Formats: sequence, C-alpha cells, structure tokens
Amino acid sequence: MENVISDLVDTTRTLLFNALPSHRILISVSGIPGSGKTTLASKVVRGLNARHRSDGNDTDIAAMIPMDGYHLTRATLSAMPNPAEAHARRGAPFTFDPTALKKLVVKLREPVVAGAPPIYAPSFDHAIKDPVEDDIAILSTQQVLIFEGNYLSLKDDIWGTISALFDELWFVSVDREVARKRLIARHLAAGLADTPETAAKRADENDLLNGDFIVANMAAVHRVIRSIPDEDYARNC
Repeated sequence: MENVISDLVDTTRTLLFNALPSHRILISVSGIPGSGKTTLASKVVRGLNARHRSDGNDTDIAAMIPMDGYHLTRATLSAMPNPAEAHARRGAPFTFDPTALKKLVVKLREPVVAGAPPIYAPSFDHAIKDPVEDDIAILSTQQVLIFEGNYLSLKDDIWGTISALFDELWFVSVDREVARKRLIARHLAAGLADTPETAAKRADENDLLNGDFIVANMAAVHRVIRSIPDEDYARNC
C-alpha cells in the first residue's frame, strides 16, 4: 500500500510543479461507502506534507477537505416532506448541500494570493451528528487540496459540475462484500446500531444503495485505486 501512496504523492507533486504558482491543485477521492477513501486521502495528504517539509519548508502544502461537512442538518431533514425517510437515508445525495460545496470549490479555483486570509469549510461533528460551519481553515500556503466523499465523481446534475472543477478524480474501488463488513463494524462502533443485524440492515438499505448509485452514475475518472487491506484500514479509519 505504501508504494501506492508514494506513487500518488509523486503524481500530485508533479501536477503542482507543472502548475502556475497561483493555481491550487484540487483532487477528489470518491468511492462507495466503506471503500477506505478517507484513509487513502489522509495518507496522501500526510505524505505530501512530509515530503514538503523534508525539502526544508516549515508549512504544510496540502490539506484534506471531507464532504461530510456538507450534510444537511438534522433539523433540515426533519423539515422535509418525509422526515422519517430523510433521516433513514441520511448519506444519500438528497441529504447533502451540493450548492454550498460547489460554491467552496469555485472559490478555491480562484488564483491563490500569498498571504491571503484563510478560506473556511465546514466539518462534521460526529458527537452532535451535524456539520460545524467554518471549522476547517484552508490557508493560502496549502496549494494541494484533496477532497474526499462519496459523490465527488458523479457525472450528472450539479454533482457533475462539481466534479468537472477538479484537476483529477480518483476513485477507490472495493469489493461490495468487503465494504459491507466494514460498514457493519463501523455502525456498531459508532453506536448507530446496537446489533449486527440492525447494522447490516442500515448498510444494505442505505449505504450500499448509495454505493450502487455511485457506480452507476460515475464520470470518467483519472485513476482507479484498489482499496487498502483491511488491517491497514482498521488502523487508520
């Protein structure tokens, strides 16, 4: 796996080297739920920053932006025509705010000005199960931004206009049954289910339905990356 990360770090550094100094490199890492995209994105960011600092720099060059911050709030879901379905299907495309996400990506596509004030993105607080506005500061020195999220390589509607804004689209592939096992374990660990059976039901009736939608509606991507092994996933997710 480390060879894969090293290759992705090298590829990204080459993209940055060949870009104008005022151009940020924006990369999306997508995949079905349970594919390990968050782990992969974070490893690449750490690798980029480590290489940048080993070159004698004292700032980070890269940052990760999770799509989780663009979940609709629970209050917004409760105000929908069918709130029970909205809460049960949280994580489906209609439970996100792609308009706000696009606004951020468009802003980040503007030329970088040295010393400019930070641009802020939302995070997601798993304790309160809602986004936290303006919680991630994106600095002018962070010239590589790796976004990660399920729907960042879709081809249609507003999602397609978002995916077209990235320099590269990476997709993490995984066997569906491997993803299912990971999701069951994740839901139990997070307290989203109290038994393996209810965790499996959540995986089958929400996460994997979303995964099937992603695979069926993908744009052409630049790279397909095989999911990391379970033991590495478990150490880093």
